[in-house]
Amino acid sequence: MRIAAKRRADWLMSDEAYAGRSRLVCVGGSLVEVVELGRGEPIILVPGLAGGWKLLTPLARSLAKRHRVILYGFRDELNPLTGRPAGQIGDYARDLAGLIGELRLERPTIFGVSFGGAVALEYAVDHPHQVGRLVLSGVESRFQTTLASTIARRVLERFPLPADNPFVNQFFNLFHGGKPESAAMARFVIERCWETDQGVMARRLAMLESFDIADRLWQLESPTLVLGGSRDVVVPPDRQKALASSISGARFERIEGAGHVGFLTHSSDVAQHVEKLSRGGRPSLA
Repeated sequence: MRIAAKRRADWLMSDEAYAGRSRLVCVGGSLVEVVELGRGEPIILVPGLAGGWKLLTPLARSLAKRHRVILYGFRDELNPLTGRPAGQIGDYARDLAGLIGELRLERPTIFGVSFGGAVALEYAVDHPHQVGRLVLSGVESRFQTTLASTIARRVLERFPLPADNPFVNQFFNLFHGGKPESAAMARFVIERCWETDQGVMARRLAMLESFDIADRLWQLESPTLVLGGSRDVVVPPDRQKALASSISGARFERIEGAGHVGFLTHSSDVAQHVEKLSRGGRPSLA
């Protein structure tokens, strides 16, 4: 098992991990990077607070066996200092709407993780008739500010940090919900996260602190699946289950042994649940 984990981690670190059809697309006056893998019904993966689309590549490859998977970067990933900054999560949701229009997609599946889950929710309540299916991981309708997230945001805002800073890297390691599968896996997550400018991370954390969509969830119409890792300490599974309970017809699936980055560490399990949703199956609310 350790050999298999090492091989997987080695693959994650290789250039092959990012193989796909890549291009730049103009959305709302800003260029965003778009990568596509596979063929079939389209699924758009909305990335999290840090790490960009590359952190989602293992999940994308699992989903690409049966779907056309679309990865994209947020507007402030390519030029974090000179690009047009987003002021609120609604700006990212409008960019997602623009991307869907540019790609001429009709009712794609939207899969958002963590911060990207908030973006996906914002988009889905504003465009309920334009979402085929909605998949969410590591998200809730109203994020609860914690001491750890407040300290992390203040540090990111005020102090330039090296990529090997142990304080912030320990924060990234919390994403695993325990000891990472391997040192290489932990390194992969940390290195991808540091590809996002720390000022951008701080702004996104601040946006989450004011995010509250609880009173608009009734507008959602598409089949919805909420996936919560049993070891997620960032957004515990009970809070993600509560989100599913607040959405009409939504279902919750608990991913055993997964942390906040379960979409990475348990990508095959996650892909199976998504495929079940695509076939019209009804996951259990358990």
